[in-house]
Amino acid sequence: MAIVTTSKKACSVNPLKMSQPIGGSFAFMGLRGAMPLLHGSQGCTSFGLTLFVRHFKEAVPMQTTAMSEVATVLGGYENVEQAILNIYNRTKPEIIGINSTGVTETKGDDVEGFIRLIRQKHPQLEKFPLVYVSTPDFKDAFQDGWEKTVARIVEVLVDHVEAGTARDPVRVNVLPGCHLTPGDLDELRTIIEDFGLKPSFLPDLAGSIDGHIPDEFTPTTIGGIGVDEIATMGQAGWTIAIGAQMKRAAEAMERKTGVPFRLFERLCGLIPNDEFISFLSEISGRPVPVKYRRQRGQLADAMLDTHFHIGGRKLAIGAEPDLLFDLSSMLHEMGAELAVAVTTTVSPVLERVKTREVLIGDLEDLEELAKARDCDLLITHSHGRQAASRLKIPFYRVGFPMFDRLGAGHQMSVGYRGTRDLIFDLANLVVGDREANHQPTPDTWRTTDVGLQVVPPQLH
Repeated sequence: MAIVTTSKKACSVNPLKMSQPIGGSFAFMGLRGAMPLLHGSQGCTSFGLTLFVRHFKEAVPMQTTAMSEVATVLGGYENVEQAILNIYNRTKPEIIGINSTGVTETKGDDVEGFIRLIRQKHPQLEKFPLVYVSTPDFKDAFQDGWEKTVARIVEVLVDHVEAGTARDPVRVNVLPGCHLTPGDLDELRTIIEDFGLKPSFLPDLAGSIDGHIPDEFTPTTIGGIGVDEIATMGQAGWTIAIGAQMKRAAEAMERKTGVPFRLFERLCGLIPNDEFISFLSEISGRPVPVKYRRQRGQLADAMLDTHFHIGGRKLAIGAEPDLLFDLSSMLHEMGAELAVAVTTTVSPVLERVKTREVLIGDLEDLEELAKARDCDLLITHSHGRQAASRLKIPFYRVGFPMFDRLGAGHQMSVGYRGTRDLIFDLANLVVGDREANHQPTPDTWRTTDVGLQVVPPQLH
């Protein structure tokens, strides 16, 4: 069992975590026709928008209530009202998702009360979907913002279902964690549909920011799950939650609709995917398709090929809790040693990470610990590139943000195929580093006295 500790530094020197409001806005981006709205200063929104655009290389919709110093002191009702009206009239969204920020939480704005007053004052907004989530950025992290927002979407938008109501056994709700990419969601959708099931993803980033080019420009999100589909999620036969962070939303779904759920804390690795595939076969009543039996064999072979390079390596990983747990567990099963684990926020999975200690800290902590423990590989998001350069060790980018590489949205680690490709990428990093710093061989040895190359005897 890992010991979870918190850094005692007075400040974060090189931040690892992204803020709660950004995580909440990210969840709203998985809804069709959505406009995420941050209730705070313009700078809060600009910072988050910059991270999203650099990560996905796409146009990302986000708006702000543009709170000034005076408005913050006097209260933000007028700013919230004007922002909602402007968005509603100009961009014609299907839903507006509102996340608070530190400045408005410190003031104590009653945004739920604001929304009730706005609906009374403007009848056209009486039934328009407005979802508010409290996500102050002075506590918690990106994963927490996503977790709270998805749970709140379920509480507000999913229709209540009476006990005994007939369900559609073919329909399956999927609640993915923020550590999954649009590429991961596409892979999961294919796997689930191959069992004859019809998945509804909430949120569905694969439909909105997967890099496709729309036929025409729209100022809101260009895909994802619609509000009407969210409302009917209570008719599904099962809910599949992926990542410990999604247990809260799955429980909210079960309380409101009675739909049972199965939580998969990780989907990277051989055993977790065996359990996932077996569960799909069980609820669908269908045998496992031949292609997944073949993919399983390919993963087993890849593990055999790469364990010579990954096994015994000391790793340093900095990531959100669910991503840290997912990756580190898989690599532990490959024989690697997790020498350094740094994360962003508390989570029940941290105690089960296969290491001595998990530190809630920043990238400076990650770098110092990796140096002290002679790590062979650094794994974190793009802000860790300078640390890897100073440590002179290979660097693998995961999580958010990833702004110095292309294709972040299509990176895949779930399923047999995703795990296979991931371990090949990691093993190739280690192989490449070894070749770049190769040791002398008999063909390249030189004598120190006369500087002559020793030529091996020729065979005739």
